[in-house]
Amino acid sequence: MRDGYGREIDYMRISITDRCNLRCCYCMPERIESVDMKELLTYEEIVSVVREAAALGITHIKLTGGEPLVRRGVDVLVRMIKDIDEIEEVTLTTNGVLLEEQIEGLLRAGVGGINISLDTIDPDKYHRITGFDRMDSVMKGIEAALGSGIPVKINAVSLDPDDVEGLIELSKDRPIDIRFIEIMPIGMGKNYPGIPHDELIAQVKGRYGELTPDKSRHGNGPAIYYRIPGYIGSIGFISAIHGKFCDSCNRIRLTSQGFLKNCLCYGTGEDMRKILRSGLEGEALRDELRAGIRRCILSKPEAHAFLQREKISEDKSMSMIGG
Repeated sequence: MRDGYGREIDYMRISITDRCNLRCCYCMPERIESVDMKELLTYEEIVSVVREAAALGITHIKLTGGEPLVRRGVDVLVRMIKDIDEIEEVTLTTNGVLLEEQIEGLLRAGVGGINISLDTIDPDKYHRITGFDRMDSVMKGIEAALGSGIPVKINAVSLDPDDVEGLIELSKDRPIDIRFIEIMPIGMGKNYPGIPHDELIAQVKGRYGELTPDKSRHGNGPAIYYRIPGYIGSIGFISAIHGKFCDSCNRIRLTSQGFLKNCLCYGTGEDMRKILRSGLEGEALRDELRAGIRRCILSKPEAHAFLQREKISEDKSMSMIGG
């Protein structure tokens, strides 16, 4: 299905929980009230939405949180979604803390890729950013994912230039994509300026020399990739603020409470939970879900307004929306 600006929408990010076992300073406040589990969509409800979204052209699913691996049975959900004929791939974004112990179940379920959030390889700084001393668990999770053969990406929010080189070095002898992401002014992120990516790319070139563009396919996202000579992995930049890519945006987002968003910048969208719990059944329910998804896609705005903060209407934290 295409939106009102002719963009093909084939990718849905689904938050399955607002809970997390870390407290990253730019994402979650130290004290946060999690919603009651009954307010979250059940796995069966998520699958109902995905099934109708797939009928409208969604083929790729990314499961997110909060931290998705704190919710039991993520591998079961992966399999349930994979069983929908039109769905080509289900991938996962995680902070990696619980990944080592769950990798085998995810592999059996057919997960197609894993993104691991890691902003620094300095243990002390990791503790300051996340509030916990769990970097060792994350590194074990990365190695377990690599050992499984599942494609691995590391997502690093561009906060401190001193962390860039250490993260890039993880890709020297490992088949990992290291992706730097400009921080978005959503929730706690409004308090962190981050590094504009024109400056970051100049820094990387100053250290490693001219980068070679990597035109190979790396997934469904908007990262622009480069290769460093002699390095196994690639380096990617997701420049949502200073390298605006709205003209090629292909995604919608389903929050853990069932709100379907068509743009991260705005608080508008469709309440799928209301439809799911309206009492409708069978074909009537399927028709209403599909109609809601269609409305969401057709009302997708032309572009975000992150550089004009007075126009941002989303007031929830990223943990509530889904990273």
